[in-house]
Amino acid sequence: MTLTFTVDPPQTPELRDQIIGLWTDVSNAGGAVGFVPPVTAEDIRPDYLKHLVALEARQMHLVAGRDADGRVAATAFLGRNTHRLQHHWVWAYTVMVHPRLQGQGCGRELMAAVERAGRSFDGIEAIRLTCRGGTGVDRFYASCGYKEVGRVPGMIRVGPGDDRDDITMLLPL
Repeated sequence: MTLTFTVDPPQTPELRDQIIGLWTDVSNAGGAVGFVPPVTAEDIRPDYLKHLVALEARQMHLVAGRDADGRVAATAFLGRNTHRLQHHWVWAYTVMVHPRLQGQGCGRELMAAVERAGRSFDGIEAIRLTCRGGTGVDRFYASCGYKEVGRVPGMIRVGPGDDRDDITMLLPL
């Protein structure tokens, strides 16, 4: 399936609900996007609202991928750095593809759209992201050109006795 990507689409109640729904579905399918299942849309909503505040302040950008029916099926948020010495790179946050589309190339499409977006921002030289160890997603990001530049063992506690590495990856642009 091919998705259609836009950067910074207008924030509407429909878009909000679709992103929260996507985030809920990805989390409940075991996706490493800040939550451990089970979660509800109400669990996700406060985190989305934090992203929304940053979007409105232009400190963050949304890359949204829509399916053939026009529904949001993939997202990534690109956070600008406010520190004066780090304006030249952005963070990629909450990178997700709906579980029904995983394994169909949509993740690669999303990461290509994220790279295009990063290249379109003045002065941006790299995209940085973190991912949860033990999921295999670090290998996926590596196949998209990202390089592991740091790892903190056991930094993410998924549950009692289930600590995962926090892996930092970088894509020079």
